[in-house]
Amino acid sequence: MLKIHGIPRSRAFRCIWAAEEAGLAYEVVPLGFAPGFKLERPLAINPNNKIPALEDGDLVLFESLAINLHIAAKAGAPLMPAGNDASRVMQWTLWTATEIEAHVMRWGYNTYLKPPADRVPAEAAAGKEALDLRLAVLERELADRPFLVGNAFTVADLNLACVLYAPWANAYDLVPFPKVKAWLDTCLTRPAALRARKQREG
Repeated sequence: MLKIHGIPRSRAFRCIWAAEEAGLAYEVVPLGFAPGFKLERPLAINPNNKIPALEDGDLVLFESLAINLHIAAKAGAPLMPAGNDASRVMQWTLWTATEIEAHVMRWGYNTYLKPPADRVPAEAAAGKEALDLRLAVLERELADRPFLVGNAFTVADLNLACVLYAPWANAYDLVPFPKVKAWLDTCLTRPAALRARKQREG
C-alpha cells in the first residue's frame, strides 16, 4: 500500500488524486502545518522536511510531481503512455514545474493565502501577468486536441491541472482562455479528481 505523508489541503492532494486515478490502495499519513506554513513536526523521510513524501515498500520519494510520475508508471497506460507519448508526459510535467507553479504561488500568496495585511497587490498582479503568458501558450496547445498528449487523459494533464487547481478554485480570471477553462473543468471533475477534492475541500 502507498503511504502518502501530508494532508489533502497541501501538495499531497496531487498524489492522492494520482493514486485515485491509478486505482492503487493508499493511506494518507496526516502531517499538516503550524503557523507560518511550517510543518507541525519534522518529516525525517524527506531531506527537505516538506510534504508530501511517498513510501512505496522500500522506495521513498519526495517532490509531488515525481511521486505522481511513479504512481502513473505503476498503473501504466493510459495514465502513463509508452514511447514518444511518455516523453511528452515528461515535457509537460517539467513545464508545469518550471513555467507554471512559481507564478501560481506568487499570485496565490498575495491573493488568498497570506493574511490580508501581508498581501502585496503588485506581487499578485505580477504573478497573474506571468501566468497569463503561460496560459496563452496552453490555450494554443489545446486548440486542436482535448488533452495535453492527444485524445486521452494522462498524468501530464493531472500534473498540470493539479497545479492550476488553486487558480481554478479561487476565482482566477480564465475568461481569456476558454479552452484552458474547459480542459480544467474536464480534468477536475473526473470521478477520481472528485474523490480527491472531497478530501481536500470537505
